[in-house]
Amino acid sequence: MSVTLIVGTGKGAFICRSEDRATWRIDGPHFKGWKATASTRTASGRYLVATASQVYGAALHASADLQAWEQLESGPAYPEGGEKKLNQIWTLTSAGDRVYAGVDTAGLFYSGDDGASWHPLPALNDHPTSKSWFPGAGGLCAHSVLVDPKNEARIWCGISAVGVWRSDDGGESWHAKNDGIRLVIEDKELKEIGFCIHGLAADPEDANTIWRQDHTGMYVTRDGGDTWAPSGEGLASWFGFPVALDPTTKNLYAFPMESDEFRMPKDGAFRVYRSTDGGKSWHPLTEGLPTTPTYAGVLRGAMAVDGQGGVYVGSSAGSIYASTDGGDSWQPLPCTLPRILSVEAYPDA
Repeated sequence: MSVTLIVGTGKGAFICRSEDRATWRIDGPHFKGWKATASTRTASGRYLVATASQVYGAALHASADLQAWEQLESGPAYPEGGEKKLNQIWTLTSAGDRVYAGVDTAGLFYSGDDGASWHPLPALNDHPTSKSWFPGAGGLCAHSVLVDPKNEARIWCGISAVGVWRSDDGGESWHAKNDGIRLVIEDKELKEIGFCIHGLAADPEDANTIWRQDHTGMYVTRDGGDTWAPSGEGLASWFGFPVALDPTTKNLYAFPMESDEFRMPKDGAFRVYRSTDGGKSWHPLTEGLPTTPTYAGVLRGAMAVDGQGGVYVGSSAGSIYASTDGGDSWQPLPCTLPRILSVEAYPDA
């Protein structure tokens, strides 16, 4: 099986290719010096990569072959002179004919034409509670988007440090879905906000089943987010950023860190954790991962699966680890990159 990784870093994007998932070729950096924050492959097979610059702002780049890139003339944008500024595109999610972009300052946009034009979802972006939204340590960002593959009008969006929102009508209206989650900071008037969501992963066969790595722990819902319950038994700590689900094996993967204060692997043990029972229990994976103390974390966008037992993890120290057997064993890719922000896997690219 061949697979291509698009790895976004603080200093550009790198393309990692393998025909057998054992030997790898590393190409890059593309967009040298820019933060590469997210990527996706659209329904037509076009690749989109988001970049950000303190000088030039956020941008989108497109390619059909991962070699020749063009910067798109338009991208998600707030009205000039308004209260909100678009600092960064945090996530790109393809679903049917749409591509969704979650951004900082928190908001959600979509494109129906392969990224050529973008439209805001004002019912979320200008929600009556939005003036009271407050940022997490990484900013006020919409960083996680899920779409029900059997009903594309159902959309979930995770905003830090606000919570999870769900739309059942294609984005025309949104409702907070945080019942059962422990608060980070309670708003005296608006009880539906103040939840710091870090990552989301859904079962593609049953979109009502979603796992949620929060600032306050791992949770699961079986009713589309109406209610949540703890799901972190066995994790090294309650704090972490990414959560990923292999759609074939239904294995779950997470990377816990010591606490919100330290944000490093506990005792320097760089360990991916796996659950094979839907999050009821978690167990550390060690074979092939660093054996010496390693104090690098894994950011929310830096874990990916390829749907064929492949799991890929990029660290804040620039290392990438790959597993082709569901996490039983790992190997490092032959590179040390800048701080890794995002990893996406594209089988047969």
